[in-house]
Amino acid sequence: MAARRIAYHRQMMHLQAITLDLDDTLWPMAPTLRRAEALMQDWLCQHAPATVAAHDKPAWLAIRRAVVADRPDWAHDLSALRRETIRRALLAAGDDPALAAPAFEVFFDARQQVQLFDDVLPALARLSARWPVVALTNGNADVHRVPGLGQHFHAALSARDLGLAKPAAAVFAAACQRAGAPPAATLHIGDDPALDVDGALAAGLQAAWVRRPELPDIGAPAGQAQHVVASLMELADRLGV
Repeated sequence: MAARRIAYHRQMMHLQAITLDLDDTLWPMAPTLRRAEALMQDWLCQHAPATVAAHDKPAWLAIRRAVVADRPDWAHDLSALRRETIRRALLAAGDDPALAAPAFEVFFDARQQVQLFDDVLPALARLSARWPVVALTNGNADVHRVPGLGQHFHAALSARDLGLAKPAAAVFAAACQRAGAPPAATLHIGDDPALDVDGALAAGLQAAWVRRPELPDIGAPAGQAQHVVASLMELADRLGV
């Protein structure tokens, strides 16, 4: 069945819309996350020092795993998982668990302070001038809090908004609906072989796999993307915009 879908996509229907992943497609995720977590730890040092003293990195990871196990209904909501992880760490150390909300806000604000890849803004300007672009992410980035980014998006959808995450076909269907285009005429762009490429192909979309050389190799998709590029600018050139 998957092979038939992929063969169908090679027909390349006239493109009417774009859906676009965010983390590791528009910016590198790892340094963004490290900085946000460091700033949250600095805040906790001032407001909840017992929590910082009681929890090294493995301890934080253990709490996070426990939260994930206890709340499978939050699998699509990274913000809820992180807030609860902070709350449990505070509670275990004897600090006020109400501090979880402001601590999370420190993290969340820093998480939006991303360093875009150099090609992103010029390429997005070209793509969005031609097609509606819908952000589609499993994370909790907000394109409207990143300077210069939000103006290029027709809409933005996250796993938290939808109640489920990529590669679920319903996620891609919702994005196509917001873009106003059928799946076969929509191109999804992303870095993850399984979540973005295979997920999009299985949902009936076309797919562009962005393999940035500065990021680690995380394997290949099972299906065949219509485009395999090293940057958004290369893709814009390929699409003739």
